[in-house]
This record gives sequence, C-alpha cells and structure tokens, in this order.
Amino acid sequence: MATAREMKLRIRSIKNISQVTRALEAVSASRVRKAEQAVKASRPYANKAWQVLRHLSDQPARDWVHPLLESRQEVRNILTLIVTGDRGLAGAYNSNIIRFTLEHMRQQPATVSYLIVGRKGRDVLIRRGVDIRAEFSQLPAEPSFADVSAIGRLAIDAYLAAEVDQVLLFYTDFVSLLRQIPTVKQLLPLEVGDVAGRVEGEGLAAGVATDRPPAAYIYEPGQEELVEFIVPRFTQLQI
Repeated sequence: MATAREMKLRIRSIKNISQVTRALEAVSASRVRKAEQAVKASRPYANKAWQVLRHLSDQPARDWVHPLLESRQEVRNILTLIVTGDRGLAGAYNSNIIRFTLEHMRQQPATVSYLIVGRKGRDVLIRRGVDIRAEFSQLPAEPSFADVSAIGRLAIDAYLAAEVDQVLLFYTDFVSLLRQIPTVKQLLPLEVGDVAGRVEGEGLAAGVATDRPPAAYIYEPGQEELVEFIVPRFTQLQI
C-alpha cells in the first residue's frame, strides 16, 4: 500500500501533467486558428485565379490548350500525392487517409507511384513496398506557398514529361475539429469545366457558374502567356 508521501508525490505529478496538457491545448487551439485564417486568406486569390482561367478557357476561337489541361486518351501511370502528418497522437488522422488511399488505388488497373507528404505516410508505404517517387517531411508547422511549391512542381514536371497520365491528390478535408473526411480529387489534368476540379472553399463558386456566353476580351500580354502562368500556379495553389 502506498505511503502518504508517495500519494502526495503522485498527486503533485498528476497536477504537473494537467498543467502541461492545458498548455498544449492552448497552443493547439492557437495553431488551428492560424491554419483556418491561412486557408481563408488564400481563397480570394484562388477565386480570382479560377475565374480568369475559366474565362480564358471559354473564349471563342481558342485553338490552343495548355498541356496541363489535356486529358490523356489512356491512363497507364498514375501519380498519387498523399498528405499525412509527421507525428502521431492525432487520433485516426493518419491511419484513415492512408487506408483510404490504399483501398482506392487498389482498384486502379494502371501503374501507381506515390509522392508522399508526411513521415507517417512515408513509413507505412515504405513497409508496403510501393513505388515512391519522392517524400517530403519535417515541413514547417505553418507552411507557406514556397514550402509546398516544390511538391506541385514535381507533379507538374512528371505530367508534362508524360511519365504519368494522371495525378490524384489524397488529403483530409477539414470540416470541424470533430470531423475530418478523407478525400480524393484529380489534380492533373486540371478540369476547368468541372466544379469539382477547382480549389474547394467558401466563396470560390461565386461568379464562376453562369448561363451567359462569355464576353470576349483582349488580354495583355496575351491569352497563352496568362494561361502559361496561371495553370501551373493554380495547380500548386491547390496543394
């Protein structure tokens, strides 16, 4: 039976753990707020980029299509971009998205390779013996566009070089702190005419869908130059 001194030490230890837990909870809540603010801050840019891209694709007498918008007749190779975390203690966050990805890709007849974000996904898929093109881990807690642009660049280069015929993005869609949904979307070829192919988010659909024919504009420096810049940038922005 524990002595009175041992009981006091145990009580003091539990109080210390409680204080540490409350501090971690406050830090986590602050990071969640910052992450939500970052998402909302990117939406106006994504919205306008999508509107310009959609308008350019609808222009009359358009006889040039960006390579990232062209669908391949036969999908033989698929690049799977999966986003996981670097650490555990996140409930079912990592296991859900990994299981969802593997089950989805198991049904694909094409050859599958992986581009992995996060140490947890990397460790599991290495044990599975899958084809891993590249992996990114130890990203900043609040990654900037510059931190993740290299991920999008690898996917874009592989598609332009015809090494892959399709790029799929697997990620966890944040609904609330209690609900996160494993999600898959086609990253490349970019589906301009499909609402599901755009960056998801509030306010993004505003001004996109319309039944009126597109107005003809003269662009400076030109339509091809604008599309050459917007399409790769927009693809990286989704990541």
